[in-house]
Amino acid sequence: MENNILWRNGAVGKKFVASFSGGKDSTFALYKAMSVGEAVALIVMMDEHGVHSRSHRLTEKIIKEQASSIGLPVFSDAASWNDYESKFIRLLEKTKDMGAEVLVAGDLDVPDKDCWHDIVTKKVGLGLALPLRGTNHREVVTEFVKAGFKCVIVTVNLSMGMKIEDLGKELSLEYIEILENRGIDSCGEAGEFHTIVIDGPIFKNKIDVKFGEILQDKEYAFLDCSL
Repeated sequence: MENNILWRNGAVGKKFVASFSGGKDSTFALYKAMSVGEAVALIVMMDEHGVHSRSHRLTEKIIKEQASSIGLPVFSDAASWNDYESKFIRLLEKTKDMGAEVLVAGDLDVPDKDCWHDIVTKKVGLGLALPLRGTNHREVVTEFVKAGFKCVIVTVNLSMGMKIEDLGKELSLEYIEILENRGIDSCGEAGEFHTIVIDGPIFKNKIDVKFGEILQDKEYAFLDCSL
């Protein structure tokens, strides 16, 4: 419980760097942290080829367009799962040199002990802020939509109740209800789906994303995104 309070309020009065995926949870955590602290940069981890962001499968060009609209510099690196942690730490060290005191991340469900973000920030000497941690999933996604954010589903796990037809759907209050009636977590916290945020209160302009073909890799299906 102590960590829950500490981490949720960790950005208050602090300069911070935010772990950013281009999706709803990291964007909403950034939004909440920006209301109480000062953002200095975003960190985005790309796949080992440096072509797409992990999980959300967004191009670096799209990520940079989001960052530009938000008004923040973005630091990224290509990493396999084997060197992900070391490269993430290297980026944290760069942003610490810029004045960052805290890392902000969008995770909702993390343990008190052996929390990965807690481990890596301690290695660098940064604090940790998880503004969404421990919050009811339905409440988080409802608040996100009511705040004026617009996001679209771009990745689905077909083994977890999601369908090809879900790709390209905008997350709305009505669609949240549809997902939950199908037994799907409306936050997609277990990896059921991932999103791209295209507009919202921290964006100066809407991101003009073009959605193309659908690609499939085993149980995953992706909606190709470009500018």
